[in-house]
Amino acid sequence: MATRSSRTKRSDTPERVAGTSRRTARPTRPEIDEARLRGLVEEAIVDAYGESEQRVGFFTMMEDHLDVPFETEVLGVPVQVTGIDFDDAEEIVATCKHGARMQRIPVLDLPLPKSPPKGFEWIEAYRFFRRGDG
Repeated sequence: MATRSSRTKRSDTPERVAGTSRRTARPTRPEIDEARLRGLVEEAIVDAYGESEQRVGFFTMMEDHLDVPFETEVLGVPVQVTGIDFDDAEEIVATCKHGARMQRIPVLDLPLPKSPPKGFEWIEAYRFFRRGDG
């Protein structure tokens, strides 16, 4: 009769048995339902007349609620988002630093980390709004 080795097979680890692995068990970004996104959009643009004022409304909400600095990854490179601003085209951008280098990236294109900072929902609401869903 063959005896089983005292070494546990990889497929028998609790993570595998439960259908997950340690690599996939990282926290995932919280989902925001559409009703919440619509509410955030309304709050941001309640007194806005025109596109420029709407951007200012979202910028103000991000500036007031987004917890910066935070870490994320851009094109495989870890960066620190140090603030939110407007660029010359009046688009909302995130100021990203990596060592001594700095680059401003439109918040519409900014990858958020798996564990997003407090206030990230304002970026998601702005994306929702700009897609035309809000």
